[in-house]
Amino acid sequence: MMVGAYLRNFNPFSGLLAAMVMLMALLSSAPLRADIYMYVDHDGVVHFTNAPTASENDYRVYVKEKKVYSSQIYSSQSFEDYIRQASDRYGIAFPLLKAIIKAESDFNPRAVSKKGAMGLMQIMPENIKAMNISNPFDPLENILGGARYFRKMLDRFEGHLSLSLAAYNAGPTAVEQYNNQIPPYKETENYIERVLKFYSSYQY
Repeated sequence: MMVGAYLRNFNPFSGLLAAMVMLMALLSSAPLRADIYMYVDHDGVVHFTNAPTASENDYRVYVKEKKVYSSQIYSSQSFEDYIRQASDRYGIAFPLLKAIIKAESDFNPRAVSKKGAMGLMQIMPENIKAMNISNPFDPLENILGGARYFRKMLDRFEGHLSLSLAAYNAGPTAVEQYNNQIPPYKETENYIERVLKFYSSYQY
């Protein structure tokens, strides 16, 4: 499993503190299964990973492997004001937005997927800057950014909910490649089913 975080537009010195804050947030989201390394490239981009790809001399160990497991359960109640704010701003039904967060992260604000998606709405690294998110582990920023992105999917697919959810999960290009149909990916099909199930339950 690859664990990575990328902070752009920081130099190796002024951005180090912010990078370490993000690293700590990332590490607290899941059990550690390997040493964590840090590397600053020539452009000042700070990388964290458990599987170094550059030369061994470029990376330094920052966290040694631990086997600590957490059974913490997160409550949606802590985020409902933020969900309401995003719902009102982007015209997305409150129970739908809540259902997406439930399916994406189970309300864990520090969740990190094996593909690098971060936070409550599992924002991919390439969408962080585009959605004006400075800290993907900040609940309000993440929810607003994720809602803004989902609004773009709704507009792109003319309000078709299942297609918009498929685009949020698999990317809009994948949906368009299959002639504006749900891509035949089991993960995406299961994701849509989960969101719609939660959406139905949150409407009551």
